Amino acid sequence: MSTEEKVQEVADKKQDDLMQPIKSVEACIEAIVFAAGYPVPYQKLAEVIGIGVREVKRMVERIAKTYQNDKHGIMLLTFDKACQFCTKEQYGTYIREALGIRRGGNLSASSMEVLAVVAYNQPVTRAFIDAVRGVDSNYAVNSLIDKELIAATGRLDAPGRPLLYGTTEKFLRVFGLSSLDDLPETETMLPDNGAGDQLSIAVEEQNGDGEEAEPVDDAQLTLDDAPTAEPSESTDSTEETV
Repeated sequence: MSTEEKVQEVADKKQDDLMQPIKSVEACIEAIVFAAGYPVPYQKLAEVIGIGVREVKRMVERIAKTYQNDKHGIMLLTFDKACQFCTKEQYGTYIREALGIRRGGNLSASSMEVLAVVAYNQPVTRAFIDAVRGVDSNYAVNSLIDKELIAATGRLDAPGRPLLYGTTEKFLRVFGLSSLDDLPETETMLPDNGAGDQLSIAVEEQNGDGEEAEPVDDAQLTLDDAPTAEPSESTDSTEETV
């Protein structure tokens, strides 16, 4: 056995010695997710702890409920395949003041409009977004793509095969949502977004200005770090989490 192999064997043995029996699986999950600072896949937790993914999800849901009351300043966001701790919105001002964090840039009104159209009607084409807003939305769409709040999810089976857009997991993290079902109800009624609507608008776009343009690189607008997931102002939950 070479010297390198002996060193590796000793290191592996020390690592095995450090892996003590888990007294509380939920406490172990909580520690891992808190230390990560980014979404941790349920699959990874299951592999490390040695239990099934379904059981991990049940435990994560129980942990999340314990942080829902006002006694805690953090909350556990649960997604389809991962979970993440983040701070609660109401303490954002105090966190920024204590840590000297400059407030991040806000989404423009046009970007918020586009994001709302996509979130409540996805998947949508850019032509559909333009039709709902009544103005060209190319810049706002590309800006949201740069911020990773929306992304192309496929193409519509129509002339020109325009791209379809939907929100991302990052969108859920930023706005403190576990799923799209948690979106608040809207008072403004947007047009029904069926396949026929998309197809009709796509054909009109094709007959008019030509097929929808591919998203192009825009002047990327990055947001500064902020400590909390603030629905109306912030756009990066991974960096916002404290």
